[in-house]
Amino acid sequence: MSEVKKMTSSRRHQLKSLMLQIATKWLEDEKKEVAAAKEAYLAENCPPSDLSGDVADLMEICKKLHAAIDKIDEARYDAEAKVQKANKEIEDLKLKVVNLAGVKKPTLKKVRMSADAMLKALLGSKHTVNMDLRANLKQVKKETKEEPTEAIGDWRKNIEDKADRKKMFESS
Repeated sequence: MSEVKKMTSSRRHQLKSLMLQIATKWLEDEKKEVAAAKEAYLAENCPPSDLSGDVADLMEICKKLHAAIDKIDEARYDAEAKVQKANKEIEDLKLKVVNLAGVKKPTLKKVRMSADAMLKALLGSKHTVNMDLRANLKQVKKETKEEPTEAIGDWRKNIEDKADRKKMFESS
């Protein structure tokens, strides 16, 4: 096996300080580039103002600035509306994804517990409730129907009665 030499703490500290110096230099360069880009943009889009003039010229400049501000506000409002619409659409799509994936229900374990133990677990050990569920049920007596023996009668007689009815409908 090859032996790997460990770096000494002084060497590690030296390399770390070099990396920090390079990183700070890069950050300073980046700040300078951002400042230069900002100045170039302002020089391009905002020409230097000439405020030497009479009141009418200054009023005209103010009107132009207000018109430009109104256009920019409209553009900003439109951009905000688009962003809000996109955010709402993203939320709707996220909900659809959740609904399509479905919520997975965990499998429940079967627990054998009496009603008394369940109440004791729910209400705590302070309440000792004995619950005999069968004691609270009503006693219901079964009633037997007694059919009159005359109603049963002879089945042939019933058929003859129905035949007489049929003749009544046919004759009319």
